[in-house]
Amino acid sequence: MTEFFDSLETRDPAAREAALLAALPAQIAHARAAAPAFADILAHVDPAQVTSRAALAQLPVTRKHELLERQKAQRAMDPLGGFSTLRFGPAMPRVFASPGPIYEPEGTARDQWRTARALYAAGFRAGELIHNCFSYHFVPAGAMMESGAHALGCTVFPGGTGQTEQQVQAMAELRPAGYVGTPSFLKIILEKAAEMQVPLLSVRKALVSGEAFPPSLRDWLTARGIAAYQCYATADLGLIAYETSAREGLVLDEGVIVEIVRPGTGEPLPEGEVGELVVTTLNPAYPLIRFGTGDLSAILPGTCPTGRTNTRIRGWLGRADQTTKVRGMFVHPGQVADVVRRFPQVLRARLVVSGEMGNDQMVLKVETRETAAGLAQLLSETMREVTKLRCEVEMLPPGSLPNDGIVIEDARSYR
Repeated sequence: MTEFFDSLETRDPAAREAALLAALPAQIAHARAAAPAFADILAHVDPAQVTSRAALAQLPVTRKHELLERQKAQRAMDPLGGFSTLRFGPAMPRVFASPGPIYEPEGTARDQWRTARALYAAGFRAGELIHNCFSYHFVPAGAMMESGAHALGCTVFPGGTGQTEQQVQAMAELRPAGYVGTPSFLKIILEKAAEMQVPLLSVRKALVSGEAFPPSLRDWLTARGIAAYQCYATADLGLIAYETSAREGLVLDEGVIVEIVRPGTGEPLPEGEVGELVVTTLNPAYPLIRFGTGDLSAILPGTCPTGRTNTRIRGWLGRADQTTKVRGMFVHPGQVADVVRRFPQVLRARLVVSGEMGNDQMVLKVETRETAAGLAQLLSETMREVTKLRCEVEMLPPGSLPNDGIVIEDARSYR
């Protein structure tokens, strides 16, 4: 029994990169031709020229709030906002809703969201029963995991959420090999089973997602004989990355191109720097090009000890949208990036908002190797020009600011 889902996982990294970049121009051309939103967003892009990461980085980032705005504006004509290449009917078996609401289409491809790879890495194999406790209502989470399980050759019990005692009863009687759902709900089920004095001896593995999975909870499950692994997926993109038995970061899925960009911009960051995850998917039904997830992460150096050769990320490290209201006006990470872009002497910057509510103070902390006279004054004046707010500047040596992806830190007292 092989440890790998398929041969794609152990490809030479250069061969993988070449294959992804070779598929990129056709996907961009397809998005422009079949998805009206991208016909607009990429109107001035020549798909044939987008054959490198540098060329990809020149394309605009479409963030979730922009997708929602387009959907809302086109509700009467196209509730999917022109982002889907499918229309209602046999080619789109279901449509889902996420908070917003954002509506997402489901295509007919086998393993539409590519979750079989994550399930396999978590230890699930063909012929097993999976107890699926992701929601089957409105959101696609339940269907995402079910389609992957079916592609893997597994049977699924659609447990959904809630009804804890019935979940325990079904697990005890059907004896599934493992659980899929949020880690906190698995803990609730196990605690209820202990309270009911019902042993759930068959459940020995789990794939969890949808919320933080701290080491303390992982260890709690391990102590009860359950090896739980996490994956990172979204309703828009499907699987992005998954954990392996090495437990050293999350390995990227084979069907996505991932960039880490400076929050508020589309500028790629060097390996190791924390920034926003921007994903381009090769899904023909929902061809999202440079889709900003709003989540922070960073690229890990090296490859996975299991032998999987794709890039690894650190996992979810917080939210990239750090928009903050200061003295009644919104300040965006993109504005800070705009200021920094004008001064090549600045290596990194962080805007700290402090004081009590109603008495806000802004300090732009910048790392620089130069102490040119007047630089702080110029930065302060530029911040006022861009944000329309007064701002002090603090000059720091390189390496002073933490590598956590935070561009705007709200340090105000809300008591």
